Amino acid sequence: MSPTSLISFERNRYSVPASFANRPVSLRIYPDRLVVAAEGNILCEHVRVIQRSHHLPPKTIYDWRRYLTVVQRKPGALRNGAPFLELPSAFRQLQDHMLRKPGGDREMVDILALVLHHDEQAVLTAVELALTEGVPTKTHVLNLLHRLIDGKVMGGSPLDTPQALTLHREPKANVERYDGLRAQTVGGRHAS
Repeated sequence: MSPTSLISFERNRYSVPASFANRPVSLRIYPDRLVVAAEGNILCEHVRVIQRSHHLPPKTIYDWRRYLTVVQRKPGALRNGAPFLELPSAFRQLQDHMLRKPGGDREMVDILALVLHHDEQAVLTAVELALTEGVPTKTHVLNLLHRLIDGKVMGGSPLDTPQALTLHREPKANVERYDGLRAQTVGGRHAS
């Protein structure tokens, strides 16, 4: 494999995880896909690109997720890195905003790296919400992501409570119970 984490097959180049740059990998070829394996594990899969004409230029097929470890060490590579030219739209919008401020490269990389630990669609939804709310910051994206993961309703209509959960008898405050608990002793001493 090349130092740029690409393998070549039929004139086209396909990305593999950056941690396997300059290391041997095996390629399993199927009619519709390519499977890259190393050390007994499947590293990644790509849809196979078949070009019948040799007059067409070769293609390079990137998956930006496979380069996250590189940009975590070198955030500046995010600005002009070919793998990051095809980010989902919301990520591109956020990147355009982030790169205008100091330290924006690092923040954007941290947000993209969330997909290594969380569902990509949840991260994307959090980014979309942050952009819609006009607060496209790493802190706000993290807050929204955790609220999405925890299942908290955001900006929705009030929940319709099922009939079984309707309150039939108002509870009464009973401070005498509390005073009784305070008066009890534990090992000869008051509990308070």
